[in-house]
Amino acid sequence: MFRSAKRRMNAIVALSAVGALVVFASAQGTMQLPDPKVDDAVAAAKAMQTAVFAGGCFWGVEAVFEHVKGVTQVVSGYSGGSADTAKYDTVSTGRTGHAESVRISYDPSRITYGQLLKVFFSVAHDPTELNRQGPDSGTQYRSAIFFSNDGQKRVADAYIAQLQAARVFSRPIVTQVVPLKAFYAAEPYHQHYLARHPDQPYIVINDLPKIANLQRYFPSLYAGN
Repeated sequence: MFRSAKRRMNAIVALSAVGALVVFASAQGTMQLPDPKVDDAVAAAKAMQTAVFAGGCFWGVEAVFEHVKGVTQVVSGYSGGSADTAKYDTVSTGRTGHAESVRISYDPSRITYGQLLKVFFSVAHDPTELNRQGPDSGTQYRSAIFFSNDGQKRVADAYIAQLQAARVFSRPIVTQVVPLKAFYAAEPYHQHYLARHPDQPYIVINDLPKIANLQRYFPSLYAGN
């Protein structure tokens, strides 16, 4: 088992109860999250666009968006650092500037960028956690939106301001909104990790509840296996 996974597994026993509380709090927040007031219009024709988000371990974030209708592909990877440090063991030091991220390819005629953000803020991760998610800590697990154009920045900034004003979370949102410089795909063994290891304790405790919450609170967006 690779080094960072050992650290995650060692933290499960001590933090599993905390993780359960985080999931519960996130679920409660989901019921209160409004739709974005500022969003792109649904496209008139089928097309392909991409979004890049970071919200803790990419295994769970990837799995959530793989179950969202209108999403055609999700890739786990690294954003925020340079190409020469985009390697798992190096990123795991927390000193590369990278965050574990996912690149989401989606059809804007089926789902908007704002709807992706609503899923991201409600069930994919806790946007009030600074440089950590569940049992994982470090800058590589920070909450971030890497925008690729002015439209994505406009929607992201507006939605964060809207959520802050509505006080749907008990703590301030710490999500960074920063320009996407590059996305580097992670090693093959990280791709579709939840689908290939559904019984791993880390996945069972931290990530399967996210999929359940997606199905429960977003039934119109949920895509089964």
